[in-house]
Amino acid sequence: MITPLREQLANEGELITFSDSEPIQALQAILERRPELIVLERLFAATPRGAALINRIKSDPALAHAEIRVMSHTGDYTRQLTAPRAGAPVAAGVPELKAAAPAPPVEVMPTPAAEVIRAVDWHGTRRAPRVRVKKGVEIQLDGNAVTLVDVSSVGAQVLSAAVLRPNQKVRITIPKGTGSVRYRASIAWAKFELRKPPAAPVYRAGIEFLDADPAVVTEFAKAHKE
Repeated sequence: MITPLREQLANEGELITFSDSEPIQALQAILERRPELIVLERLFAATPRGAALINRIKSDPALAHAEIRVMSHTGDYTRQLTAPRAGAPVAAGVPELKAAAPAPPVEVMPTPAAEVIRAVDWHGTRRAPRVRVKKGVEIQLDGNAVTLVDVSSVGAQVLSAAVLRPNQKVRITIPKGTGSVRYRASIAWAKFELRKPPAAPVYRAGIEFLDADPAVVTEFAKAHKE
């Protein structure tokens, strides 16, 4: 898909291209070179990684001057996500939208059963109070260490280097005294985040506890409260 896009953008000046498997390398080049125009292929822009890259660029004040443009490799679609720079040429044969459109959402929300929505409403009213934990506190999901952000008696929010997907069933291990306890859990929502270098990209996820002992979780939360 890169070659057709190169042809469409031939009049834009020097081009540096990356495949859809290289979002981190692309971000590093963008941060170093601070280009005036950043173009993403339409299919990639609609993925969690593409949306994360867009949001990371838009949130950086040093890149406020950059125009972000989403285009199809066939040349029949273009969309500007930020205001174009003054006097920027439009690729030949490609219609230009006058109004900016919102970036694709990073968060991937499934359509869970009604009882799951009631149990873990991460963006609205929660059934149980949430406790923010100290930095660096870790638990395990399927044997992989994840960083705990906050926790309640019914769920938790974590940062994971390993891929986490909505509706994924996991085993959660929580330290308790000199040992640990294990419970079943489900990933309620997940999103991919590109963070400022040198921090590595992570998956931020909300977890619903399926059979955890509320008393044990509450005790753990109090012991690690921020």
